[in-house]
Amino acid sequence: MKRVLFLCTGNSCRSQMAEAIVNAQMGETLRAVSAGTKPAGYIHPKALEALAEIGIQHTGSSKRADEFQGADFDLVVTVCDSAAEECLVWLGKGEKVHHSFFDPAQTDYMEDFRRVRDEIAHELANMLAQV
Repeated sequence: MKRVLFLCTGNSCRSQMAEAIVNAQMGETLRAVSAGTKPAGYIHPKALEALAEIGIQHTGSSKRADEFQGADFDLVVTVCDSAAEECLVWLGKGEKVHHSFFDPAQTDYMEDFRRVRDEIAHELANMLAQV
């Protein structure tokens, strides 16, 4: 089974949604985890609500990127510009790619969480089809 790591700054929203979507929709071939460079220590409730609206019950936790240093991944995806800058060199195994998504926690509007959730699902389907 191939492994994917999603990195963000707070690991409370975008990377959590990416982890949950991959595990729910592609879990037979891919296993995803997520982490943050400065983890918030919680998952944003509206991110969980947005996932629940599409039938995904996510039970992850906010984790530090350091926990995965040296771990082998097939792909490491940074989902925000800050994490991409802070993780310029990924020391573990795995190809690194970057795709920045808007942070819906900046506005706290539910429609932004839904839009970002849908963008993540669409982009990941395209990106991970090649892993």
